[in-house]
Amino acid sequence: MKFHLQFLRAGLALALAALAGGAQAQAWPTQSVRIIVPFTAGTGMDTIARAVGPRLSERLGQPVVIVNQPGASGNIGADAVAKATDGHTLLMGANTMLMASQMYKNVAFNPIKDFAPISMAAYGTLMLVAHPKTGIKSMADLIAQAKARPSGVSFGSPGVGTPHHMAMELFKVQTNLLMLHVPYRGTAGYTQDLLSGELNVGFLPVHIAQAFVRDGKLNALAVGSAKRHPVAPAVATFEEQGVKGVEVDLWYAFYAPARTPAAVVNRLNGDIAAIIRSTEVKDLLGRAGMDAAASSVDELTQITQKDYPRWGDVIKRNNISAD
Repeated sequence: MKFHLQFLRAGLALALAALAGGAQAQAWPTQSVRIIVPFTAGTGMDTIARAVGPRLSERLGQPVVIVNQPGASGNIGADAVAKATDGHTLLMGANTMLMASQMYKNVAFNPIKDFAPISMAAYGTLMLVAHPKTGIKSMADLIAQAKARPSGVSFGSPGVGTPHHMAMELFKVQTNLLMLHVPYRGTAGYTQDLLSGELNVGFLPVHIAQAFVRDGKLNALAVGSAKRHPVAPAVATFEEQGVKGVEVDLWYAFYAPARTPAAVVNRLNGDIAAIIRSTEVKDLLGRAGMDAAASSVDELTQITQKDYPRWGDVIKRNNISAD
């Protein structure tokens, strides 16, 4: 009888907790919701946030305001969300957050402990390319040249700590190669010098790279995704060419501050995932060179927890610092 009463009490407690959580989710939001984009307007993150924002507003019944708060490779905006206490501030994040937070000194937030993952939003595949005048036509050519001339093969990036830079650093770690990094201040100058042959090799988003490859301006070496990309189906992955562990897709995702109630996170997951999966948003992101991809909370949690130490290891082994 005593055990039976304890069982009933436990069941009642669980039921009350579920009701309370459901009521909390239904009551939220009580004011406008901010989505902080930690980079400037026109970036991939900004495009996703502005695609999701108005559609999320319709579902929540409250205004959704997009706020661009760039600086320190995204750390400033991410820190603002980590510290937010209004219960109505979200982060349009990306795997760059896992990199940048480990390259700067005195970063006040931890991407694992200080955020509640909501849902994945999209992927952006990178392609490794070479200028034709280098004579590098394949992955084997690149590896052979880099081994023959340590630090003699140059690669560029839009800046220290950008995905283009970190992708190559991971490739260097996995192949034990030495190459010369030439960082730029933005994508325009980097792409221009890659096309002119001032740089030997580099990573570009697959949609952009494939156009140059088709025109004979660059040679395609590999795509950084786990599978071949439909935009460039003839270009093999790194693993297909014997280089394992170089999966360097950009990914974008929504996060909330860690203190956000689970009921609210689950509601946001349902709403945002439905928006991301809609044909309209898939098409919109596809035109911007991104592949829409929603996820469960658990799936994004696992991806975040896996990628954080992976990039941390690359940063430490290559002594990369943005300070």
